[in-house]
Amino acid sequence: MSDKPSLQDKVALVTGASSGIGRATALALAREGADLVLVARTRDALNQCAQEARDLGCSALVAPADVSDREEVEQAVQAALTRYGRVDVLVACAGAYFRRPVRELTIEDLETSMAVNFYGVAHSALAVLPHMLAQGSGHLIFVSSMDGKKGMPLDAPYVAAKFAVAGLGEVMRQELRDAGVAVTTVFPGRVDTPMIRDLRVPFLSAKIPPEAVARAIVRAIHRRPPEVIIPFQARLLLYVNTFSPRLGDWMTRVFHFEGWEVQPSGQ
Repeated sequence: MSDKPSLQDKVALVTGASSGIGRATALALAREGADLVLVARTRDALNQCAQEARDLGCSALVAPADVSDREEVEQAVQAALTRYGRVDVLVACAGAYFRRPVRELTIEDLETSMAVNFYGVAHSALAVLPHMLAQGSGHLIFVSSMDGKKGMPLDAPYVAAKFAVAGLGEVMRQELRDAGVAVTTVFPGRVDTPMIRDLRVPFLSAKIPPEAVARAIVRAIHRRPPEVIIPFQARLLLYVNTFSPRLGDWMTRVFHFEGWEVQPSGQ
């Protein structure tokens, strides 16, 4: 018999649930029996995801919100509590990819990226945290990026925000350890989502399907590791960079891990 806890009767709030990692994770959690609260800006896409989740036998609440807006996030969390009375898992997936050479970088670029990629995570976490502390249990899962471990050239706005997510997770994990609330930060490499549809990447940094990240997140809910790094190539780059940042820079440069932007089809 498996020693993994069941997600039956657990409530998971997933941000960015309209597409990509968030949508894949929501459906993976539905297959595990969790009830869902789906958060993103696009109601139609959320409704479609919710119906697929219901077809799998779980309950799903659609709570449209822009995660960069603290009040909208708090309203979504309140809707979850009104419907279910608790939130057991937060999977903070919502994000947007911002790319800008540092010679052209502006403060506005950084602020725009931080609003979604960092404050979106912080708003969600701080909105659910008091309720998790009150119930004495919960799991915060922050989806960062390998850009939050090893910065890629041209990705400065995105990298800054993802490093901030990693730092927030690092501190919250330690402070909440004895309160029954686990914190896991997920660091995926390149993922085949609409966010980077027009980015071509080298074979050593091949895009992985969002379903692979979703499966890793479900495993993390069961096992509660402090960090998840996926795929293996991403871990390899991290090990090299930890040993020698100069060597990590060299690998990034030689293998063009930053990728190449391509003209969108039809333009």
